[in-house]
Amino acid sequence: MSDFSYFAQEVVLSSEQDSFFKANMHENFGDLGMNIKKMVDEFQQKAKSNQNIQTLEDMAKFVEHYPEYRKMHGNVSKHVTMVTEMSRIVDERKLMSVSQIEQDLACNNVGQAAAFEAVTNELNNDSMVEIDRLRLVMLYALRFEKENPQQLELLVNKLASRSASYKPGLVHTLLEQAGTDKRTGDLYGNRDLLNRARNMARGLKGIENVYTQHQPLLYQTIESIVKGRLRDVDYPFIGNHFQHGRPQDVVIFIIGGSTYEEARTVALQNASNNGTRVILGGSVVLNSAKFLSDLEEIHRLGRINTFQ
Repeated sequence: MSDFSYFAQEVVLSSEQDSFFKANMHENFGDLGMNIKKMVDEFQQKAKSNQNIQTLEDMAKFVEHYPEYRKMHGNVSKHVTMVTEMSRIVDERKLMSVSQIEQDLACNNVGQAAAFEAVTNELNNDSMVEIDRLRLVMLYALRFEKENPQQLELLVNKLASRSASYKPGLVHTLLEQAGTDKRTGDLYGNRDLLNRARNMARGLKGIENVYTQHQPLLYQTIESIVKGRLRDVDYPFIGNHFQHGRPQDVVIFIIGGSTYEEARTVALQNASNNGTRVILGGSVVLNSAKFLSDLEEIHRLGRINTFQ
């Protein structure tokens, strides 16, 4: 199954037409790898049974099931090839190491000094891709903006020296748009007493998978909606929308774009069958590259306005 041309073309995946994709589209990379192995094992068993054709009846059965067998062969080849390519990218960019630091920064699991050391070490890693360096520094900046500004400047300067494509001032543009003074809500779970208690309980319990510990803020927002505890300070509304109990249908639209992780959160929420259906929309679907591209445009326009 090694000689396929999927690497050089775009492959469209549909949850309506591809049962394996439907079952695994929200799985983490480790579980996806194990499920790929199960699918390959099942295909190999079917292939062995097709080799044992001795009678006309066996031949008739093979001909009858051949279209299904051929479809399964193509599906297995497609998914194995894609996961192989994903694995190559993960290894090449050292994403397991990068991801663990990203998770720690986003989940408020690490102190400022330890985070500074971890990000500095990654910036010094010659195998790091520029976008990964930038993402780490930005996550650090969002988390520790107020704690040690001098060390943040050290990281920004090191980033600029290691990344030829870095736009000077881009990290500060991020903080101007989404820094502590611009944010509402409790992004890191360290403002609200209930959220601090929840984080403490999670720390005592331990993390099952360090690579999937992060939950987007949208998760807490949906949880608050379902329980009728949405803060009107952050989400003002007219009238008593919760007088009839738990809402059955919720439409969430995120201006600026929603992420794949947020889409996964909504999908898992709807799959839980708790009586509330959530529909997620946004002006665009974001990944880190798209987000950084939009941020660079804001940065560029800001520089133009400054010189006018």
